Amino acid sequence: MRPPPLPALGLFACLAAFAVIAGWNWPGHAGPRLVNVSYDPTRELYRDINAAFAADYRQQAGGEVEIVQSHAGGAFQARQVASGAQDADVVTLGLPSDVEGLHRRGLIGDDWRERLPHAASPYCSTVVFVVRKGNPRGISDWPDLLRDGVEIITPDPKTSGNGRMAALAAFGSVTARGGDEKRAKAFVKDLFAHAPFLPAAAREAGVAFAVENKGDVQIAWESEALREADESGGAVEVVYPPISLRAEASVAWVDANVARHGSEKLARAYLQFLFGDAAQEIFARRGYRPANAEILQRHAERLRPMNLLAITALAPDWFEAQQKFFGENGVIDTIYQPKPRGE
Repeated sequence: MRPPPLPALGLFACLAAFAVIAGWNWPGHAGPRLVNVSYDPTRELYRDINAAFAADYRQQAGGEVEIVQSHAGGAFQARQVASGAQDADVVTLGLPSDVEGLHRRGLIGDDWRERLPHAASPYCSTVVFVVRKGNPRGISDWPDLLRDGVEIITPDPKTSGNGRMAALAAFGSVTARGGDEKRAKAFVKDLFAHAPFLPAAAREAGVAFAVENKGDVQIAWESEALREADESGGAVEVVYPPISLRAEASVAWVDANVARHGSEKLARAYLQFLFGDAAQEIFARRGYRPANAEILQRHAERLRPMNLLAITALAPDWFEAQQKFFGENGVIDTIYQPKPRGE
């Protein structure tokens, strides 16, 4: 199945999608090079990860390494890699379905889940709410989002993993409490009706809410919610709903590309580094839930225990959920209307 056409992206998202950030890129640098195509909110995360990996590589190999980063909405990034517009050595994406989609196009090996620890998921995440100081709308649970007059800031599910997670978690919040799929579908439709616009990616949504003061509540990746609260000086707060959805961030080297680049050994080492204690600590500090249970427990005050649904509550697996909800004529197609932001 061909991927759906890309909706028009705002300037912010276009710049984000094609911005290349090199952590070690100086004139005359002749060390090995690796391109990591990731999703939108992981900019600060991989800045820290790459610095730690470069230091480790320097110590182990006695040389320098260049890591080139690309960030934009996860669904958009996956399509960029699939089309060849992004020549990724590795992908570090927010949802397994994005990596599985690349596998089914023949770009990633059949065993991609088995060749790294924890089914190639170095951490998990979820979506939570961000509200104004003092929570003036009294938002604590999913039904509160549909109160009269509440404006929701959430990204577009056609371009953003955050947007897809918001839709799936909202749907699951209904079915997990005994509602049928018809009722859940109506709930998600109403949720999108409360959004004045749908930004292309998670960071753009965060800027709209926390910086530009648009909307009453934001549905955000937990890591973004924590970052926004930390940086706001108390202007916004994180609210944990009673139920949300677990997202297993997934990573893989892109077999078709590393074979051409001669970079498979470096790509393997880089991704294996993500499962070591140093990287797992960085994930936790940056608001992601590390696969290492001991390290997660050490950060339990910040990454508090939550009731997180598995994707199997909604579909047999992540790829089937992608097809059911976001594929051609899927659930979202029947209720979704693009809402680009006006000038």
